[in-house]
Amino acid sequence: MTETTATNGALLKEQVASLLVQPLEAASVVLAAGPKIFESSEPLRIPRVVSGASVGWVGESQLIPDADVQFDEINLMPSSLKSIKTLIRFSNELARQSVVGLDAVLRQRLVTDVANKLDDALLAGTGADNTVRGLLNHSGSPVSVLDTAEPDSLLDAMAVASANEITPTHWLLSGADFYALSKIKDADGRYLISPDLTAEGKRTLFGIPCIVTNKLAAGKAALVDFTNVAVVRDLQPSVTVLSERYADYDEQAIRVVTRYDLGLLHPQAVTVLNAA
Repeated sequence: MTETTATNGALLKEQVASLLVQPLEAASVVLAAGPKIFESSEPLRIPRVVSGASVGWVGESQLIPDADVQFDEINLMPSSLKSIKTLIRFSNELARQSVVGLDAVLRQRLVTDVANKLDDALLAGTGADNTVRGLLNHSGSPVSVLDTAEPDSLLDAMAVASANEITPTHWLLSGADFYALSKIKDADGRYLISPDLTAEGKRTLFGIPCIVTNKLAAGKAALVDFTNVAVVRDLQPSVTVLSERYADYDEQAIRVVTRYDLGLLHPQAVTVLNAA
């Protein structure tokens, strides 16, 4: 028997992946930067080492001293964490009369809406009211000063990361701050920050790739090692076609429900820059 939306309102896992999950990985600023992604719909506890073992020199046949390693853990995807949800209604006339395929339009709209909401949370979420705590709001992250009139402030942030044994993978900057820095010239009128001529459209600051996003407010930036950023993605995001809920209006709807959470495997993985 042929599967249709009438007999199969909830899309199959493979369909959800192609409709939402894979495009979202490309559209989301944070997900596209390459964090470690864990799949889980249940609470997830990730252990991390607080302090390593004390290693010393030991002679032949001498007793090797015991070493203590301190652990703690980050708890992600608690059962109380709220979901990202959206509902798109459309008339059956629109579905029949659309010149452009309605499924393609809705897919783009769904991915855009979810990516915007998700990035707002993953970047600057406060964790209030059972929501996600974003990159900029984790305790233990070092703080530096952002001065868009002085590129040395970026080097100061890099020095902070280096002192914490962190190798940053990306800058995160607002468009206003990035282009303010890009305008700075030396005494001979040459730009201090030059684009990478070998990679068209690639933005770098002092050799570190730069992600420009207006989901960050001007005067707020971050220097991030995304290899130490953990994102937990609900194992079963759902996309459901509601063909009967709005039958009285001769309409259909698509409902999307998904959950994400974020934590730092190393608290110093993010250096937060604030305007002076």
